[in-house]
Amino acid sequence: MADPHASAPALRPPAVRWPRYARLAPAVLLAGGLLWDALSPQDYWGDPMLTAASVTAGALLSLRHTVAVGLVLVLGVFALTVKDGTAGTSVGHLELANTLFAALMGVGVNRVIARHGRHLDVVRMVAEAAQLAVLPAPPERIGTLAVAARYQAAQSEARIGGDAYAVQRTPYGVRLLIADVRGKGLGAVSAVSVLLGAFREAAEQEPELTGLAERLERAVLRAGEQLPEESRLEGFITALLGEVHPESGELRLLNCGHPAPYLCRDGAVRPLATGEPGLPLGMGGLGAARPEPVDVPFPVDSTVLLITDGVTEARDRGGRFYDPAAQLAGRGPFGGPQELIDVLVREVEDWTGGPRDDDMAVLAVTRRAADG
Repeated sequence: MADPHASAPALRPPAVRWPRYARLAPAVLLAGGLLWDALSPQDYWGDPMLTAASVTAGALLSLRHTVAVGLVLVLGVFALTVKDGTAGTSVGHLELANTLFAALMGVGVNRVIARHGRHLDVVRMVAEAAQLAVLPAPPERIGTLAVAARYQAAQSEARIGGDAYAVQRTPYGVRLLIADVRGKGLGAVSAVSVLLGAFREAAEQEPELTGLAERLERAVLRAGEQLPEESRLEGFITALLGEVHPESGELRLLNCGHPAPYLCRDGAVRPLATGEPGLPLGMGGLGAARPEPVDVPFPVDSTVLLITDGVTEARDRGGRFYDPAAQLAGRGPFGGPQELIDVLVREVEDWTGGPRDDDMAVLAVTRRAADG
């Protein structure tokens, strides 16, 4: 079995990359301000542009480049005072003092942003470490099953959220879980931790998926007892449980209010019928009976794609929802579950054309031949 953490990303915060045109702004402002001062009939009309150049450099550029902009600024204004004959007068001295202050202000802005940036990097790394501890990468191979998963935050700066997945070999077959906790932040992460802990234990002990769902339900309700009443009433978890039979390879599914999975085979992508969806976990107190699991075929060399609603509720600029069955059709066959996930994530990002409203988790499982 592959190491569950082997494919986990390095805990290194991504560097912020400004667009090239934004990084050119200080130089444009500096050149424009000096040129305006040199050509205008009244002295130093371009001073606001020069001050903006220094501050913008501090916000966008490195310390070395910010200092360089400040030096050019001071030298340029000094040359203008010489040109205008005010270099040795109080007017010239005051202009140079103002210019030096603007240059130092740019350096100060740079240092403040750098300090806050280092603090944010630490926060990101801690959040990512917590996310990986709660939601480790699944093993890449379990018997005849190839496995891949991806958690994608709605905002690129985020590293933690309420979507979850798990894959576990058990005496009853390989069991799968994908879930979406209502809410975000630390409360959602706490609920994910409770859910995954209960799944890892109960998946080994419960012979039926309905029993496994009831164990998860009780775990969620116990954790909710510690929350305020309002949070307890509004808290629930949509989940989809799966089980791959160790011999026949048939897939059994139990839907707890979660989006349906998809079967990908030979370029075709179709949603799998999971029967009538049951209530989400944490809402068992409403009294509705949990539906029976549904058996669906899982042919060799096909892939089951399990998703959260961050995929199906992603919208384009026209407000249309993303449909995996329509958008992925004809894109295969895929070389494996990881390739399918890479294509899906890229498609969703292109579809939205910007930040999404919700996190998304994706779990893909490909069934290989016994000798493959």
